[in-house]
Amino acid sequence: MAYNLSLAGQVAIVTGSTSGIGLAMADALAEQGAKVVINGLGDPAAIEEARAALEARHGVAVAYHPADMTKPDEIAAMVAFAKDQFGRLDILVNNAGIQHVSPIEDFPIDKWDQIIAINLTSVFHAIRAAVPIMKAQGRGRIINIASAHALVASPFKGAYVAAKHGVLGLTKTVALEGATFGITCNAICPGYVKTPLVEAQIADQAKARGISEEQVMRDVILAAQPTKKFVQFSELAGMLLYLASDLGASVNGAGLSIDGGWTAQ
Repeated sequence: MAYNLSLAGQVAIVTGSTSGIGLAMADALAEQGAKVVINGLGDPAAIEEARAALEARHGVAVAYHPADMTKPDEIAAMVAFAKDQFGRLDILVNNAGIQHVSPIEDFPIDKWDQIIAINLTSVFHAIRAAVPIMKAQGRGRIINIASAHALVASPFKGAYVAAKHGVLGLTKTVALEGATFGITCNAICPGYVKTPLVEAQIADQAKARGISEEQVMRDVILAAQPTKKFVQFSELAGMLLYLASDLGASVNGAGLSIDGGWTAQ
């Protein structure tokens, strides 16, 4: 029996993919032959360098769309752009996310609104635009990058935890709606990955808790993960490729933990 992870001829969008987890996910999809639309913020020259490098390394077309994840019209335009550029849309990876750490009584209202918009509402808008394309094709893979915080909570992260719990609920709903159309929708729930976002959290947690950054690393960040190791990009990519390929066709509506045992506790 052949176990084929090839995505040759398929088209993917990965939001928030100019760095960190998103860029690693885009790289994995391109490596398996998918044409990819990347998206995210950053220096235009650096983004173009990353886009061109993906294209050159894997020999597939890679495009960039600058959609702002707080703007529904731009998100819909990004999905339409992928279809217009490449003729189809097979894989949607909702990865864009931000974080803010603060006690609930001091949590800035504008930060709450921004985190809910980018981490949760943008997922809805992207799925809403993608599903009609996928239904017409009779196949689609929607993969939401959630978090261990879609399953459990931590203090001082009210907006992020609320948004990621919402992503998991939305994932399940979309899975049920798409099931008879060849569309699956799943959430990957990573533990801590050493991304720029996590590195910023270390400093924020130190300030919020009044302890050193070293103590945050040892006693807060990796305290939750029994392995005491950060999750690797390659480990997330392995799950992504499984879900995106035909091998994952019967996985639907799942929240899949990749967290070193964090949520087993």
